[in-house]
Amino acid sequence: MIPLFVWMLLLDDGQDGALRWWAAVVFIVAIATDGIDGYIARRYNLVTDLGKLLDPIADKGLTGAALICLAILAELPWWVVVLVLVREIGITVWRFVELRKGLVIPASRGGKLKTLAQAVAISLALLPLWTVFGDWVHWLNGITMTIAVLLTVLSGLDYLIQSRRQNQTAV
Repeated sequence: MIPLFVWMLLLDDGQDGALRWWAAVVFIVAIATDGIDGYIARRYNLVTDLGKLLDPIADKGLTGAALICLAILAELPWWVVVLVLVREIGITVWRFVELRKGLVIPASRGGKLKTLAQAVAISLALLPLWTVFGDWVHWLNGITMTIAVLLTVLSGLDYLIQSRRQNQTAV
């Protein structure tokens, strides 16, 4: 769904037309189905090590594409995109390093909360609700994106702290 989402959002080119609304719907459906997939896997004991590894990568692909598109459209500062992507790529690389040691690192509660906050913030940023409710929506979008960025940084730091503790107890 990522290519379809990106195509629609960039083709709209910041005009807040029908393609923008449809791009937002595609993003929301994609991120929601990802959450439903995880719920089903846990509920029916279908969780696999491969799923623990691939699910966060799919999340990062979708949210990363959305953030990059929002920056291309000049609706989100590039420093936010860079900060989030450095954290996301860094944690993914760390997971692969740990995998080489035989450890599969699933998403933490903080990581899941971060993903939820990103999903909400990006969904609100994508939906051109300001065309319906007025410019105050930009304030709401700014607040939700700030929360998402803070949780992104904090959960990344938490992963690093937990990794350091594990490495110290292993020595």
